[in-house]
Amino acid sequence: MNAPKQVSNSRTTHSTAYAAQSLVRRLIQDVINSENYAVLRELLHDDYIYRAPGETLKGRASLQALFTGYRVALPDLNIQIDNIFGDGTQVATAFTLTGTHTGPLMDMPPTGRSVSVSGIVHSRVEEGRIVEEWELIDMATLIQQLENPERP
Repeated sequence: MNAPKQVSNSRTTHSTAYAAQSLVRRLIQDVINSENYAVLRELLHDDYIYRAPGETLKGRASLQALFTGYRVALPDLNIQIDNIFGDGTQVATAFTLTGTHTGPLMDMPPTGRSVSVSGIVHSRVEEGRIVEEWELIDMATLIQQLENPERP
């Protein structure tokens, strides 16, 4: 892979950073929160790869299936962006995922419990689209909230 070109103009750097962050914001707001999967074609590169501990997905259809599965488990799923920053090729996003567990999730039957967990995603942008992402969600807290609702 070639290293990203360094941009010397601070105005250009700011606008490319903003454009990259806007892609990630749209993925969260339009696709995950609003279930508008049609925009995946605009936002994701043809060679898109999603990585999480123990999981690698390739392509738009695989990511849509992941989101659909989460939506079945947590029909009121919402991702709130807590912090987002980056340059024109790399974006880091801290987020809070909330929802009510009314469908199967990770081999756990529905509990009806509300969950709120933190996560981070590192997105790499190439040719004006997200080409790769690495995500970490606080799974220990998620499981704890599903198994024992009295603990935060």
